[in-house]
Amino acid sequence: MRTLALDDLCEKFTRLNADAVDHLQHLVASWGLIADLSFSDLLLFAPAKDEQSRFVVLGLARPTTAQTVYADDPVGNVEEDVTRPYVARAWRSGEICAGDTLIPRLGERVVVKAIPVRYRDAIVAVMTIESLPTTGRRPSLLERNYVETAEQITKMITAGTFPFSTEALEAQEAPRVGDGIIRLDGKARITYASPNAVSALRRLGVKESIESKTLADLGIEDTALRTAFTMLAPVSEEVESDDSSVAFSVIPIVESGSAVGAVILARDVTDIRSRDKLLLTKDATIREIHHRVKNNLQTIASLLRLQGRRLASPEAKRAIEESVRRIRAIALVHEVLSREAGEQIPFKAIVRPLLAMVEEALVSSEANIAFTIEGDAPDLPVEIATPLAIVLTELVQNAVLHGFPREEEGHEPSGEVQVRMAQGDGIFTLEVIDDGIGLPADFSPAEDARLGMQIVQTLVEGELGGEIEIEADKGTCVRVRVPTAEPLASE
Repeated sequence: MRTLALDDLCEKFTRLNADAVDHLQHLVASWGLIADLSFSDLLLFAPAKDEQSRFVVLGLARPTTAQTVYADDPVGNVEEDVTRPYVARAWRSGEICAGDTLIPRLGERVVVKAIPVRYRDAIVAVMTIESLPTTGRRPSLLERNYVETAEQITKMITAGTFPFSTEALEAQEAPRVGDGIIRLDGKARITYASPNAVSALRRLGVKESIESKTLADLGIEDTALRTAFTMLAPVSEEVESDDSSVAFSVIPIVESGSAVGAVILARDVTDIRSRDKLLLTKDATIREIHHRVKNNLQTIASLLRLQGRRLASPEAKRAIEESVRRIRAIALVHEVLSREAGEQIPFKAIVRPLLAMVEEALVSSEANIAFTIEGDAPDLPVEIATPLAIVLTELVQNAVLHGFPREEEGHEPSGEVQVRMAQGDGIFTLEVIDDGIGLPADFSPAEDARLGMQIVQTLVEGELGGEIEIEADKGTCVRVRVPTAEPLASE
């Protein structure tokens, strides 16, 4: 059965309005921070729409810093208030309630803290922080600071100041609690830094003691921190020093409408940025290679044109000109690759320049042959786009030369050549249609001795695994179908 999303659960089980649901969406998007800081599982409850003695579980967050209480997923369960006394008490009182209780579905007692979730002036849900009872071990300095920070944030939840309305969903590279945490007081002085955070600061060149210092005292850019204190909203920035990069995510601690401190999540992203730079360098190198290949192909085409001018035979000259156009078609693919990132080519970006190339070479200024493009083309891998560019060049060239022959001097042909494209079910369809004189009744592509048609057949059927259809009725239509994706497996 499909797991329902939070908004679906709210619509099905609760009476919460859209604004309240949006507030809970923001909470669920950012509450992983609280789970990690409290070393506990988080559950989100809201009263069922039929009565307030039953609560539906809207969400679950497991910590990455401790063992989870819930091996299964209780989201979507509806529970009675007698089995969730602290949830019911927090909901009715609007105050944080805590204690230990027996969870029947687990068969053991769990330490529970129930935090009312306030939105505007109303309690809309209850978030619980749940963990297994601990032994008499004294918590470490890191654990105490984690838990104290979690308590500050949960008070903000009850006050309605967390989550922040401007807070975006967490990015994949956003700092996490385990990456490093720095606590600040109301004057932005450091009161605690975890070992990983200290290491991150060392990467930025901080060597001296950091206790009771501000980021500015340590020579670190603090624009994000000052913005967070002023705007009372989370702010992220990346600080670089020499060859090191550290991402900071500043979360202000708000009480009575002002910032009384902040928590900074710090992550050393030096290795990530180094990989990014390598990828950019690799991408630039690949583009440069395509640019040089294009230039080399254009040089070859120029040399062939020079050679063609020295030939006396019209047939030899025509063969050279056709070869030049084929080379220019391939060069056009590499020109696009030299501008676009990745191995996919927007094929439609190639079509118009190809038509312009054929028109310039074969259509006189007095002729009235129009070229049109219909439909759209997908981004194609270079191994498909390159032969397909040659195929299109040959088909448009054939349409002009054989569909609109120049019958006599002073009598220029007129008509239209259409290129139509469509993509569906992993098949790309390319059609070249002209309204010229058409094909002979006995025409057969397999027996056509012209090199251009032989190239088309070889590329489409042999290299691309496609098929060709030719229709000749008041002109000619050549339809090429080429697979662009693996067919879906039958169930």
